Amino acid sequence: MELNRRSLLAAIGAGAAAAALGGCGTGTSTAGSADGPAEGEITLLTPIYEGADGKSLLEKEILGGFRKKHPKVKVNVDYTTYAQLNEKITTGLAGGLLPDVLMMGVGWIPPFAAKKAIAELPEKLASAHDYEKRVLEPSRYAGRLYALPVVLDTRIVVYRKDHFTEAGIKKTPANWAELRAVARQLTRNGHLGFDPFSIDLRQCWETFLFANGGRLFSADGKKVLFDNARGVEALQFFKDLVKDGSSDYAKKTDLGAPSNIQTGKASMMMSTSALWNQLKDTNPELIEGDKVGAFILANRKPAMLQGGTLVSQSASSKHPAAARALVEHLATPESILGAAEQRGSVPGLKDLNDTSYVKENKFVDLSLQSMGDACSEGGTAAWMEIREKIKPTLEPAIVGGQSAKDAIAELGRLAEAAIGRM
Repeated sequence: MELNRRSLLAAIGAGAAAAALGGCGTGTSTAGSADGPAEGEITLLTPIYEGADGKSLLEKEILGGFRKKHPKVKVNVDYTTYAQLNEKITTGLAGGLLPDVLMMGVGWIPPFAAKKAIAELPEKLASAHDYEKRVLEPSRYAGRLYALPVVLDTRIVVYRKDHFTEAGIKKTPANWAELRAVARQLTRNGHLGFDPFSIDLRQCWETFLFANGGRLFSADGKKVLFDNARGVEALQFFKDLVKDGSSDYAKKTDLGAPSNIQTGKASMMMSTSALWNQLKDTNPELIEGDKVGAFILANRKPAMLQGGTLVSQSASSKHPAAARALVEHLATPESILGAAEQRGSVPGLKDLNDTSYVKENKFVDLSLQSMGDACSEGGTAAWMEIREKIKPTLEPAIVGGQSAKDAIAELGRLAEAAIGRM
């Protein structure tokens, strides 16, 4: 059965929707219980719902629905970007002016839960909807629920089917040896066989680390695990691609510019599901002509990086019942589908798997089929410090003469020091 965003709640049942949207918490914040009537003036801090379309979606549709259910709550929206989000939260925490509801990235929950900046949520919310099994893991700290997922942003390999056909390549690479060979075969006349660098270098290296069977940290977040052969090999693979001439760090796509897949300057690239929306808007002929496809990176194992945006409740909200109600509303199927459609992101609810949006966006569909291979960044309370050091520490090994082994060792030392300060 196909559902659209406007008919979704009716389709899944008014009773279930009411239960999901109603305040049902048993947790508390430092300001008081989240039980009781939802009322008061609260602030939402969000790095998503970008642009005029995103603002209209949030304020008119999503918050419009929230106001109908909770007329005594006024929501003020503080828009920011992911580049500024950490500083904004940290500044608010230091000044005692933290927004009531905060949207933040995968990997961010342990650091802010450890600082007691966000409130624990009732465990029953984890089963309020049919979440994909892997999706809720980044929402926890020390086994407790502190956030709910809104949208996922996966990292996959997108490729030009027409380039593969012209080169006589009949299947996608199953491991790094095949990936390197195919990239060399597709490289010609300044055209890149593979562009791994047009996503953030931190997330790019993490994806390769996971595909190589590596891990970032121990389960308790207190031990660095990436500073071994798995991490070194992942970084060395980038150096090998550059040496072959099939990748070029200087030719990565600039932010906001057409991607190397769209322009045909690369035959394969690391990307996100959002690229499908860009193709629909600017290069529909590539979709209509079935010229683009996607696959999951693999070496010792398949691995798809799972990022995304989560919603949490401030532990210091003066209106915890209102804040809790908004957290729940932003994580309902209807709200999630709207945000996913607007951003080209992956909705992590099985409730939405049969929607036309998921079926039409082949990159989203692949991501949902591959959730068993999903891996997330973070996993330590020191993550906010460590994440900022990954790109500048690894970059010299790609653009300069530093060895992969030395770069990973240095990153390991920095991470261990950060964990030691917690």
